[in-house]
Amino acid sequence: MSNTQEDLPHYSDADLLKPMYQNSKAVSDILGHLFTHPSPSLSPPGNRMAAQVGHSAVMTCPNKTDATMVTWKISPKIGGPCTLGYRADQKKVDRTNCSDRVNCEFRSNQSYALEIQQVGMADEGNYSCEVVTQEGNFHQMYQLTVLVPPRLSLYCDDHRNPVCKAAAGRPAAEISWVPENNSMTETDSHDNGTVTVLSRFTAHSTDEKTVTCMVYHTTLNETKSIACSSCKLPLVCSATSTKFVEMQQ
Repeated sequence: MSNTQEDLPHYSDADLLKPMYQNSKAVSDILGHLFTHPSPSLSPPGNRMAAQVGHSAVMTCPNKTDATMVTWKISPKIGGPCTLGYRADQKKVDRTNCSDRVNCEFRSNQSYALEIQQVGMADEGNYSCEVVTQEGNFHQMYQLTVLVPPRLSLYCDDHRNPVCKAAAGRPAAEISWVPENNSMTETDSHDNGTVTVLSRFTAHSTDEKTVTCMVYHTTLNETKSIACSSCKLPLVCSATSTKFVEMQQ
């Protein structure tokens, strides 16, 4: 015999919501724990940094005074990985496959900075630091890019057109001319990641006796001026170079 509508149990809105209210404290406790107690392993995103070849580069770890262990891991694009580790209980530093140019002084109350002396192209890559404390593990990551200043030269070609060359720079240099006029630019990429840029001043006539080549690069800005003879005598070129800005990473 089927139940009639009168035989079915009747629940009020309060009855239906009662289990939710009874469990609300437990849910609140769980949510509160998730939002007020983050994971003890903190990993900020990697920082991009650049260093000029031949200069020094410094990277820092999270500054924790109660560190029990600090580890630097280096993954260069060229060569094998390198590890520098320090244990506070043993006051001992372990080096694995690291160049003498890579150093870190592990001292308390410091940020355990890693210094690379005489940066070279082989030092480019990923660097990570891990600091172990009672609060948890803290990480800092870097992506190191090595900059190379171009070698500048200025000369006149066989047609007595001024030619400006920025050789083996990284990244590629930009070249412009004063007075502004037509020019032809060529680029040549090398296996080591550097780029040579050559610009040829192609104006057929100009009232100026001297043209100026402007070279723009992250590491330096230089101007070179040259006077190219328009007569049929043997070509004589003179060049001067003045470095007016140098940016050190």
